[in-house]
Amino acid sequence: MTTLAFPPEFRWGTATSAYQIEGAVDLDGRTPSIWDAFCELPGATPNGEHGRVAIDHYHRYREDVALMAGLGLDTYRFSVSWSRVLDGDRVNPAGMDFYSRLVDELLTAGITPWLTLYHWDLPDALPGGWTNRDTAQRFADYALALHSRLGDRVDIWTTLNEPWCSSFLSYGGGEHAPGHTDPVEAVTAAHHLLLGHGLATTALRQNGRSDLKLGLSLNFGPVEPATDSAADCDVARRVDGTMNRFFVHPLFTGEYPTDVRADLDRWWPADLVADGDLDVIAAPIDLLGVNFYSTSVMRAARPGEAVAGPPVVRGRQLASPHLTAPDAVTVSRGLPRTEMGWEVDPDGLRRLLTWLHREYTGPAGAGLVITENGAAFPDREGPDGTVDDQDRIGYLRDHLAAVHAALEAGVDVRGYLLWSLIDNFEWAFGYAKRFGIVAVDAELRRRPKASAAWYRSVVSTGELAV
Repeated sequence: MTTLAFPPEFRWGTATSAYQIEGAVDLDGRTPSIWDAFCELPGATPNGEHGRVAIDHYHRYREDVALMAGLGLDTYRFSVSWSRVLDGDRVNPAGMDFYSRLVDELLTAGITPWLTLYHWDLPDALPGGWTNRDTAQRFADYALALHSRLGDRVDIWTTLNEPWCSSFLSYGGGEHAPGHTDPVEAVTAAHHLLLGHGLATTALRQNGRSDLKLGLSLNFGPVEPATDSAADCDVARRVDGTMNRFFVHPLFTGEYPTDVRADLDRWWPADLVADGDLDVIAAPIDLLGVNFYSTSVMRAARPGEAVAGPPVVRGRQLASPHLTAPDAVTVSRGLPRTEMGWEVDPDGLRRLLTWLHREYTGPAGAGLVITENGAAFPDREGPDGTVDDQDRIGYLRDHLAAVHAALEAGVDVRGYLLWSLIDNFEWAFGYAKRFGIVAVDAELRRRPKASAAWYRSVVSTGELAV
């Protein structure tokens, strides 16, 4: 047994998102989001499941904060429901009051609130959603409205969570709200999301406290070629381009990767990028959030090989979110898989952090924080109601060891926020996929799993036994 010690200032926390946990979708002035609308579409979610009640965090937030305090966590990343706090341009006092109470509860418990402005639940009333350039400016206005109420107590602000999901997966692949399968919309939405990030970051810098820590969270899906053949290397390059480099590269360089821009040319509107957009997108950030779950190995389809087309899921025809790689074939490495079907590759996280630090965040002086990492497994409830989720404990242990290895290599990693605190609405998968270290039963009672006790022991000592 080896013990790995993390730095004393290392952050330990967890994360959730508004639509997945809050419920109360039509209370106290909240208006519909695109996820409310999407869940009404036939086949969008299993059995028409939705977030109208979710786990009722809106009414039970004090209980959930007490759970976090009991785990000894020092940081909690939550997202705000845009349509709960603003109705068009009008501030909704009741919605603002909810988040103000949540922040005060966290601070009283000694937990740092980490606020995410956007975790996919765009107000449904915004015309065109993220395909409309005006949404980026409305996003900056929303950031300032929220800061005017919470900026005196919230020090860390994330603009976007996983813009790949809310553009390529949502407007191109059809799997997430609004459920479209239009490549031009996907590219347009992706640029407008990054522009909204830059506008909001600039607005907060100019109008907020000088000590605010600002950034965003990207989901990284590192991909490697199955062989060193030109075809396999090129298909891996194309997938990596739209999933990873499209988002991180302009943040730190002020330009889209040349090869990715060329790959997407057929779907790239001529007037998409206005003068000054890329400078706005590259507004300096303090923190880059890293959301990591798995890596992939891909190869190009061989001549004459049939490649499976986009799936039909619950009667809905989806499309590939990898617009530039219709010939990509995922190769199994025989690794263990999570309930989501994702291969478990902990060292992939070390490699990713090292690459990000070397190419982007290190030269820019920005810190890295793991803002999501965790796994869904088929949790089995024992006769006494407990969940002994040793597979999740093993996943978390091995990924934390990978973080420690990155730290030892000189990577500036400043914290780990486990996904997720609690079982919740897992988007297009409904409630079947459970990522939480706290279970929720049919009566919405919270029951910590074995992984919660394990995580508490790591947090309390800052040490990991491997």
